[in-house]
Amino acid sequence: MNVKAAAPGLQVPKEDNPRAYITDAEAVDVPRSAYYLRVLGDGDLVEVDEAAVKTNAKKGDDDGQR
Repeated sequence: MNVKAAAPGLQVPKEDNPRAYITDAEAVDVPRSAYYLRVLGDGDLVEVDEAAVKTNAKKGDDDGQR
């Protein structure tokens, strides 16, 4: 599932590396584990539609930076 932090500036530790964080800047693909489901339930993460992630990635390809 793809998730992002629910609020700007919020950093949510990753399950497998608590010194790496999920932020609101970019969606991250994570497993549907008990840890991430709990954090989603707490409201610190929001699930992002996979189609929106792919659309944003395509837009990033066309920004002229190569």
